[in-house]
Parts: sequence; C-alpha cells; structure tokens
Amino acid sequence: ARVRNALGDYRRALEASGAERTLAVATSAVRDAENGEAFLGEVEWSYGFVSRLLSGEDEARLTFRGVSAGREVAEGTLVVDVGGGSTELVLGGPSGITWHESLDLGCVRLTERFLRSDPPAPDELEACRRHVRALLADRMPADVRPTRAVGVAGTVTTLAVLSLALDEEDPELVDGHRMSSTWIAGQVERLAALPVEEIRELRGMHPERAPVILAGAIVVAETLGHAGLDELETSEQDIMHGAALAAAELPERPEGDAPPGAYTCC
Repeated sequence: ARVRNALGDYRRALEASGAERTLAVATSAVRDAENGEAFLGEVEWSYGFVSRLLSGEDEARLTFRGVSAGREVAEGTLVVDVGGGSTELVLGGPSGITWHESLDLGCVRLTERFLRSDPPAPDELEACRRHVRALLADRMPADVRPTRAVGVAGTVTTLAVLSLALDEEDPELVDGHRMSSTWIAGQVERLAALPVEEIRELRGMHPERAPVILAGAIVVAETLGHAGLDELETSEQDIMHGAALAAAELPERPEGDAPPGAYTCC
C-alpha cells in the first residue's frame, strides 16, 4: 500500500515536470519476493511505467555508470552501494568494471536479522559484524585490491550529513565529502549505544533512516576494513543516475495517461 501511494505521487510529479519517458527499476527486495514479477506487472498496468527487474550484475553496472558519469573514477576505485536488501561492490576505473559482487548485506535485511533490541545487545552487534566479515571474506577475492573507495546511497549520504553537521542533506556539500574509516568506526559505536528514538533526534538524521542506519554503517566500516582502505568519498550520483541514463536510451514508447485507479490505493 505504501508503494502504491508513493508511485501515485511519482506519477503526478512526472506529469507535472513533463518527463518524456519513465523507467521503474526494482532491486533486491523484488528479486527476493515470491510475487515480484506479478508486482512489476501491476506497476506497469497501473502507472504506465516501463519496469525492469535488475540482477545483481545490472545493479553493479548502473551504479558504476551513475558514479562515473559525475566524476573521474581512478583505476582501482571500489564503489560501495549499501541498499536495503543488498550491498553492491563494484571495482573499476576509466576502462570500466573489472569486478563486482552483490551481497545480501542490506541495512534493512541485517537490522531485521540481527539487531532486534533497542539499542542492540552486544551479542547482537557482534553477530552482525561476524556475518558481514564472513560474507566479505567469502565473496571478495584476495586479488581484489582497491586503492580508493566511493560510497553511494542513503547510508553513506546520511553519514556524510552527520560528518558535516548539516541540518539536512545538501547534495552540493555532501557530494565529494570524504570520511575516514576511523571516524566511520566511531559512528558505529556511537549509534550502537543509542535507542532509535535518540538516533532520530540527531542533527540531520532523516527519521525513517534512523532504525537502519546502524546496520548500514556496520557494512560500510567492515567493507573498508576488509579492503584495507582508510577513507570513503561520498557520491550523490548513484544507481538512479545510471538508471536515468539507461531510460534515456530506451526506444520511444507512447505511455498515454495513467489508467483509472492509478492514484488510489488499496
């Protein structure tokens, strides 16, 4: 129901802004869902959106495309994209992607699986950390040796907002901001000691991000530690920018008006 309401708002915004075409991309949560394909069919029928269910490889490619469209990406750059259901790791440079992996290490997934207390108990935190470390050790080969890291999506941009002490996210200030791995590790400890209601009150924290920011920060900290990197650069350009570039390449397709019922919810 929340998704339908959000899509109705998006459709209105698209029509008001004169968008020529749309592309709705679905990632980890819809890949996992038993009714994922039926759900996307409903999205297309109700809202007139072209939809695409992305594989982990698709996510990696579009994320890297979005990041590299906005900045020079040096050889050996590791792009870290922490989502709700999965984390995409993409290694590449000026010549393109050389390695990528999709890991089931999303901030929502980890919160629901491990961090059930508020604030989390020490054994819950340790179990979460061990799980992240084990998956990184298993899926990130020893010959993958990044020299720098760029982070994208809500977890990383929220950490940047906290680092900059902003009242709210300002993309011009957040984009390109660098955070040390030591500072990020310190934020994990700080957030782990706070109940969700106190996290919500932190300056610059989006209220809906508060319940899952700790798990996301753990993924970022452990990834940097595993890769031996001491700094993370923030990028405001991510998979959405890559998807927009892909949408611009779609063949023209008349979408027409949204069908009846598109602006109402169940």
